[in-house]
Amino acid sequence: MSLVPANKPEKNTVAVGMSGGVDSAVTVLLLKEQGYDVIGLTMSIWDAALPVTVTSKSGCFGPGEAEDIAEARETAERLGIPHFTIPLAKEYQQWVLEEFKERRLAGYTPNPCAVCNPKMKFGFLLSHARSRGISFDRFATGHYARVVRQDATGLCRLLRGVDTSKDQSYFLARLTQAQLDELIFPLGVKTKREVRELACRAGLDKLAGKSESQDFFEGDDISVLFKRGSACPGPIVDECGKVLGQHRGIIHYTIGQREGLGIAVGRKVYVQDINAETNTLVVADREGVFSDRCLLSDVRWIAVGAPDTERDFTVRLRYRHPGVIARLESLGDHCFAARFAIPQFAVTPGQMAVVYEGDEVLGAGWIEKTVKSEEGRIRN
Repeated sequence: MSLVPANKPEKNTVAVGMSGGVDSAVTVLLLKEQGYDVIGLTMSIWDAALPVTVTSKSGCFGPGEAEDIAEARETAERLGIPHFTIPLAKEYQQWVLEEFKERRLAGYTPNPCAVCNPKMKFGFLLSHARSRGISFDRFATGHYARVVRQDATGLCRLLRGVDTSKDQSYFLARLTQAQLDELIFPLGVKTKREVRELACRAGLDKLAGKSESQDFFEGDDISVLFKRGSACPGPIVDECGKVLGQHRGIIHYTIGQREGLGIAVGRKVYVQDINAETNTLVVADREGVFSDRCLLSDVRWIAVGAPDTERDFTVRLRYRHPGVIARLESLGDHCFAARFAIPQFAVTPGQMAVVYEGDEVLGAGWIEKTVKSEEGRIRN
């Protein structure tokens, strides 16, 4: 394919966040086709002092990082662009891992990727690269999402990627206007199939067949991230307080979990609540894990202030959640209550709730509490 168009665009130097995978490689290809001068940037966030062995599990944080960096460097060389690795392990520890551990020990189930994107990938990676004298005008990644800039207001709006099965707008929902303004998402208008085909045509067959990262952590046991003794065993009880068994530390469980509870009660039960104060897991039948409302904290809006709440929105309660029609109620201080049209299973404190209107991402906040549908009481 030709990589040299007739005219170069303005602000023609773009840094691409390269992960060593097919999406960032094709992002480089497409930007070169469009006439940009491209450089590659890769974060190094792994702490080799952690006692984690290499597993077959694919993740963003783990000992397999060295292989991913080498893959990104090799890809950059094949595509004829400079590549730089930016060490950010200290920042990742402070801003992502510490918050993850603190929230997990408090009984929440945080999503580190939702924190990592605005803080690390679209924050420290760029500022540290520029502080090292690496110059670029725009930044691009292989996310399946779209940014639309309005000529009249100058505001940037974030939209879903056209490939709904790969849409990653959820993880970008807390980016600021300043961050969105310098971003390019070339894959937002592509499908994953098209991306793999482009990679194969460019001779990047190995990347086209590479498995994708499925989690933030490569290890099989997250307890290695915590101080010894910080997650202690405790009781597993039913809704009436009857002790059914013992858990191995609340960090190993999340709302809605059924497998791995280590108890036999003659029926299927799921984690309904994680009480960090008493170090207790509460389990219930599936029907007892539905909620019809949740409380959202630190809600941030992308293009405008809080929208008129007297209408329906779609709220995604986790990345793989398809979304539920909901009404929002402002509670002040960036807090909102979201009331679902249909009760939802395993609404999980600590996860990010993202508010959509059609394809547009309006904003996002953190799930703090839920209201159990049949009893109408707030619980942590």
